[in-house]
Amino acid sequence: MSWFESFVLGLVQGLTEFLPISSSAHLRLTAAFAGWHDPGAAFTAISQIGTEAAVLIYFRKDIARILSAWFRSLTNKEMRSDHDAQMGWLVIVGSIPIGVLGVTLKDQIEGPFRDLRLIATTLIVMGIVLGIADRLAARDEAGGKHRAVKERKTLKDLGVRDGLIYGFCQAMALVPGVSRSGATISGGLLMGYTRESAARYSFLLAIPAVLASGVYELKDVGEGHVSWGPTIFATLVAFFVGYAVIAWFMKFITTKSFMPFVIYRVALGILIFILVSTGVLSPHAGESAG
Repeated sequence: MSWFESFVLGLVQGLTEFLPISSSAHLRLTAAFAGWHDPGAAFTAISQIGTEAAVLIYFRKDIARILSAWFRSLTNKEMRSDHDAQMGWLVIVGSIPIGVLGVTLKDQIEGPFRDLRLIATTLIVMGIVLGIADRLAARDEAGGKHRAVKERKTLKDLGVRDGLIYGFCQAMALVPGVSRSGATISGGLLMGYTRESAARYSFLLAIPAVLASGVYELKDVGEGHVSWGPTIFATLVAFFVGYAVIAWFMKFITTKSFMPFVIYRVALGILIFILVSTGVLSPHAGESAG
């Protein structure tokens, strides 16, 4: 991997990690369109450490408060009813599905799941799911002539059941094209949470999973065409770009719809199917070389 490739892929990672359009799919597609080797699951997981570092800094006050309350709740029974302490446990509970499935499906994640036809399918299907969830949220918020405005849930309403559902939604993102934020935000909206609450928990829930995955994949750096230098460089690029994107996205979702992302996902999925079916692009482009 050249330094230019690592810069472009780091930029793509930072731009797409927090948007509901799948960063892993875009890393895979960028390499395929450019004629580069598939960067692989290890590069993807490690570069995501950069964007998760951006989450740690952006949500540093929330994270510090949650960690403080959670640790105190271990010895202080009265603290166990505190919302921040409960959030600590809910992040742990929600991280279980992706932890178990990530290890179980490791071979599929690094192989069959990277087929461009599967990526196109998940882009379209999950795009439609996000669109439906967004429309339901908008209907609740706007009400209607014969329908009152429906109050949606916040993170104070989050319990173990919903935390696990969020967790299984996040685990779906092991398939490139699903999108970690897209799946968890869609799940949250369908369960009746506000856009801001769904996004906030989605980003907090991703921290343990992404950091653990990145650390686990460190052993594979240096194998094949991916080396340490470009990987670290891409991770740094992803961090700076990702921080700017997350700040913008959290403001965007308070007033805007997810429909632009839905249209983009569906259009991109259709484009991939057309390119693959006409032979312009191989469904396994770059895999043999990577």
